[in-house]
Amino acid sequence: MDNLKIINMADVETKKVEFLWYPYIPYGKLTIIQGDPGEGKTTAVLQIAALLTKGEKLPEDDQEREPVNVIYQTAEDGLADTVKPRLEAAGADCSRVLVIDESEQGLSMSDLRIEEAIKQTGAKLVILDPIQAYLGSGVDMHRANEIRPVMKHLGDLAEKYNCAIILIGHMNKASGSKSTYRGLGSIDFQATARSVLIVGRVKDDPTCRVIAHDKSSLAPEGQSIAFRLDKDNGFMWEGPIELTVEELLSGEPKVTKLKAAKDFLTEFLSDGPKPSTEIFEAAEVDGIKRRTLFTAKEELEITATKVGDKWHWGF
Repeated sequence: MDNLKIINMADVETKKVEFLWYPYIPYGKLTIIQGDPGEGKTTAVLQIAALLTKGEKLPEDDQEREPVNVIYQTAEDGLADTVKPRLEAAGADCSRVLVIDESEQGLSMSDLRIEEAIKQTGAKLVILDPIQAYLGSGVDMHRANEIRPVMKHLGDLAEKYNCAIILIGHMNKASGSKSTYRGLGSIDFQATARSVLIVGRVKDDPTCRVIAHDKSSLAPEGQSIAFRLDKDNGFMWEGPIELTVEELLSGEPKVTKLKAAKDFLTEFLSDGPKPSTEIFEAAEVDGIKRRTLFTAKEELEITATKVGDKWHWGF
């Protein structure tokens, strides 16, 4: 056959996978972030985008990075009254957040304007929110044969330009079912994505939300990360939390590592200042990392005073 092409694996050049946010968001691949409505998916993604536009470190990630451009498309929120205020609240460099104008023509995943926008802006992150709004007319999100070519096209774009593409999606109402089957539409969405993150809230602590790694094809699954979202104090990253995806979806109550460190320090120093060496040793026994301990110290406004040749911590 004249059109038969064979690829010899000996001729394929090995390539290392790079990450925008290790191990949660890989470059050159598709990432899905999903959760129930109102759980904070979009807010968390915009917070991540804000950090990226300023070149700042992402949660639990020490990678140094340059500021990047972000393309953000939403079919659910107004740019002027919702998206920009959220970006400004997150401290984003709004000059680095770009939007393809959909006022005259709606956008779809197969739209040639996505590739052109990536080329023109050099964006390293593209966000489509939500998935179902950008499938395109005539595409049934429950049919694998219709979903696969659309997802493949988007994945090819991510690989061609080595950018990360995030698809934000809602979950169905099949409470208690396996997380893989709670995404709206065909399971091929999750199958095509190289990373899937679930956002949900912690039972008995409604302002505490969690990003949990549900699928990671290119690296070990990352630890779950908590953030707090309330009307009075806005958004704040809380740090690692011992919570699996299934525990999150089933509503199991858990305590963040930062809160555990705060509780530890509050109790340990309740009867007065203690040498920092004793605090470090006791914290290590409790499984509290030094960095988390110092963060808790700062937030609790604990002071360090040198007595002789030793430092003491106290309220």
